Amino acid sequence: MYIESIKLSNFRNYEALELNFDKGTNIFYGDNAQGKTNILESVYLCGTSKSHKGSKDREIIRFDQEESHIRMMVNKDGMTYKIDMHLRKNKAKGVAINGLPIKKARELLGVVNLVFFSPEDLNIIKNGPGERRRFMDSELCQLDKLYLTDLANYNHILNQRNKLLKDLYMQPGLKATLDVWDMQIVNYGRKLIEKRKRFVEELNEIIHGIHRNLTGGIENLDVIYEPSVESAEFENSLFRNRERDMRMKMTSVGPHRDDLCVSVNGIDIRKFGSQGQQRTAALSLKLSEIYLVEKIIKDTPVLLLDDVLSELDSSRQTYLLDSIHDIQTMITCTGLDDFISHQFQLNKVFQVVSGQVYMPYKE
Repeated sequence: MYIESIKLSNFRNYEALELNFDKGTNIFYGDNAQGKTNILESVYLCGTSKSHKGSKDREIIRFDQEESHIRMMVNKDGMTYKIDMHLRKNKAKGVAINGLPIKKARELLGVVNLVFFSPEDLNIIKNGPGERRRFMDSELCQLDKLYLTDLANYNHILNQRNKLLKDLYMQPGLKATLDVWDMQIVNYGRKLIEKRKRFVEELNEIIHGIHRNLTGGIENLDVIYEPSVESAEFENSLFRNRERDMRMKMTSVGPHRDDLCVSVNGIDIRKFGSQGQQRTAALSLKLSEIYLVEKIIKDTPVLLLDDVLSELDSSRQTYLLDSIHDIQTMITCTGLDDFISHQFQLNKVFQVVSGQVYMPYKE
């Protein structure tokens, strides 16, 4: 699996841009705030329908424009797929695959699998539970179309239940309708809990070896799923907490409050780990994503590295670069020195300057 090309129109700071990619390593270098990350964002958005930054469509469209277009060509098992995405300021995005419009985002998933790694991901361990839930959800949504649907339904019902809990203060007669929402939220919540549990089990099978190699064999890492409530107890727990939820005007139990504990040699490094331990564990998590995708889809994902190398020391840079051979990779950076010092093969190099992309070296 690899991306052949991308064409942008009125996307972020690009009025028009068309790029052909190499199957191997594609480097985008230049000063900060020139538009390097925007290229990676366009690839991720076109492959998943979501910005890795969580940006809304209207924020992505070029200033003073009403709409934006992305066209991406993907080669999968020798077949080429054309993804067209149309972003509009005041309407839902339109997506077509090989010229056929799709109605649901889940129809897009699986055409191309992407692993995005940014400097912010190095803080996934020390940041709040929301970051670690997003890590689980972003990967599960790409690997399981039903999970995406279940998650969307769960979040919709959660919002409706929370709205009802607030409305009960002025309209106590609505309390009887809580049963309807509770039945639905338990149904979808149980599915999320079970799938997250299996995901973490598969993750642990891969991450142990990666982390031991990263740390020279001196650290053993375990990822422990911490559900807010076990799936079998969800219904009872929701009922027991109903009066509390009504007072607090919010749902206090469910997958929206899950977390991951990351343990090194038996110590919870969320609280007691050094910054170095936390960053190394985060790198292990992201590298595990690559191998987990390979294991499940029997193909390699496309790796997007947004200025990550500058955040890592030399040994971790070397391990990361050694891990991404035979994977199509798109890397942003401010210079090429790190790659040259590691004698890393640069298949295609692009220079980005003020929304313009040049090829300083002939192919």
